[in-house]
Amino acid sequence: MAQPSQLHRFRISLSDIARSVYEELDFRVAQHPSESTDFLITRVLAYALNFENDLKFSAEGLHTPEEPCLRIPDSFGGDRLWIEIGNPSPKKLHKAAKNSKAVKVYTYKNPELLLQDLRKENVHRQEDIEIFSLPSAFLEKLASSLARDTRWSVTYNDGTLMVSTEDGTFDCEIDQHKAIVPG
Repeated sequence: MAQPSQLHRFRISLSDIARSVYEELDFRVAQHPSESTDFLITRVLAYALNFENDLKFSAEGLHTPEEPCLRIPDSFGGDRLWIEIGNPSPKKLHKAAKNSKAVKVYTYKNPELLLQDLRKENVHRQEDIEIFSLPSAFLEKLASSLARDTRWSVTYNDGTLMVSTEDGTFDCEIDQHKAIVPG
């Protein structure tokens, strides 16, 4: 019998200084048995760093690989924002760029592998795809504070992310990468 998803509750006090977003977030996220803790934490941080009232997690989670991990729908049936986690395929990013005004990828993996894949393919508007990488050591520290009911204080400013947990305060630089269009 397959293991069930594990439900996590996150209560995040968000201060995104550059965007002037100051919110108290309270949401639940299901972690599929095949989903790594790094994937889950990256997904939660991407949600916080892009928070708007219309931002939604994929309804079926990992069960719908053709859907974005996070999205902000537009009023025309497409998406205003499509967010992927990890190192999605160039094919999926091509679809994302055709269906959405903005595409972002938050990766906990080696971003160079994603960039190499993108350089080999003809991905629609790939120069506009924003790619952000989170250091694995930072994610490991956050993983140690992960509980079924997690409380974090998240502050983001000028590429620096600081997360305060019950176990301490951890910070990192979020690196941004750009795909170079094949010539």
